[in-house]
Amino acid sequence: MSLRLRLRHLAAVLAVVLAAALSITGAPATAATADRFGFAYVDDPTVPLWTPLPAAYQFGSWAPGPMATGGKVAPGRFLVRFPAIGLGSRGNAHVTAVAKDGRFCELVRWGSSGADEIVDVQCFRPGGTPADTPFTVLWTVSSGILPAGVGAYASAQVLSNVLAQSYNSTGAPVTVANVAVGIYDVRFRAVGAPPGVLSGNVQVTAQQPNAQPRRCKILRWGAAGLDAVVYVACHDPFTGARMNSDFTVSFHRERSVYASFGPPKHFGYLATPFAGPTNYSYPLGVGANGFGPTGPGTFVVKFPALHEKSTTAQVTAIGDDPSYCTIQELWAQFGSDAVLPVACFSNAGRPQDAPFSSTFSSSV
Repeated sequence: MSLRLRLRHLAAVLAVVLAAALSITGAPATAATADRFGFAYVDDPTVPLWTPLPAAYQFGSWAPGPMATGGKVAPGRFLVRFPAIGLGSRGNAHVTAVAKDGRFCELVRWGSSGADEIVDVQCFRPGGTPADTPFTVLWTVSSGILPAGVGAYASAQVLSNVLAQSYNSTGAPVTVANVAVGIYDVRFRAVGAPPGVLSGNVQVTAQQPNAQPRRCKILRWGAAGLDAVVYVACHDPFTGARMNSDFTVSFHRERSVYASFGPPKHFGYLATPFAGPTNYSYPLGVGANGFGPTGPGTFVVKFPALHEKSTTAQVTAIGDDPSYCTIQELWAQFGSDAVLPVACFSNAGRPQDAPFSSTFSSSV
C-alpha cells in the first residue's frame, strides 16, 4: 500500500524589498519567549507577490488580522512576508523543502521592509538547478535570559566562516569554529540538562547570499557537560564535496522550534537514531513520539496530541555524507495527532536512508 493511502490525504522587486533590511530597536531584554516570530507554509511556489499563504499553517507574534504573504520572484525564488514583526537582519531563520523528488531549499537573506520581515528563499532540483518548490519557513528573534527549569533556546548565523550573530537563552556564549573545509564546530554553552546527556533538538539551514546552491546538515551532535556541541557539515550539491558555506543553526530544548513556550503548549521533536531526551513532547514528555521506515529513504514521524490549530515542521539530515532530508509531503492530522512524512536522498537525489532531526509545533 502506498504511503499516501496509508496516511490518507498526506497530501527589480528583490532589490526594492530587501534594500530596507535595516535594524530596528530591539525588544525588551527581559523577554521570556521569542520577542517576535513567524512561521508559514508555501504550498504554491508560483503565486505572485503578495499572495496570502495557507492560514492553517501560518502564525506569528503579530496582532490578529494581517496574514503572512509571499510570491515568486524568479525560478525557484520566493519571498515570504511576515507582517508587523520586522527587526532587520537580526534573529534566526530556517527553511525545509516539502518535496518527494529530491528538491531542496536554502535561505538567501532576511530583513525588514517597513514594519514587516521578509525572508528570501531559493530552491533547487537535485544537482542545483533552480526549481519552484513548496517549503516551510520560520523566522524568530529573542532576547533576555530564561530562568532555570523552562527549557533553553540558542541560535547562530555563520557568514563568511565566522559567527555573525547569536543568541543563547542561558546567557552563556555561543562559539563557532571552521575546523576543516565545510565543517564547523558550533557550541551552545549551558543549554543541556542533565549534564552529559544528549537532549533537545538541532536544526540547520544553508544560506547563500548570491542564491547559489548549498546544503548544510548536522555532521554529528553531542553533549559536553551542559554544552550542546554540534558539528555542521556543508556540501556542494553539484559534486557532493564539502565546501564552506553560510548557514543558520538552532538548538531548542523543551521549547518550540521558534523559541516560545506556554504558548505553545503543543510541540515536540525527535532525532534518529538517538533516544531519551532527543525524543520529547510537551505535554506528553520524553519518549512520546514514534517513527518508522515506509520505504527506501522514507519515514514517518508520529507526534501524538500535538496537532492543534496552526502547525509547522522542520527537518535536517544527520551524517557525514552529502545525503539530505526533506518533508516528503504535508503532514497529516489524525484527531490531535500529527504524522510527518520524511524523505531522504543521496546527493544525486535518489532515495537513501539517513538519520535526521525533526521538530513539530502548534501555535497554541
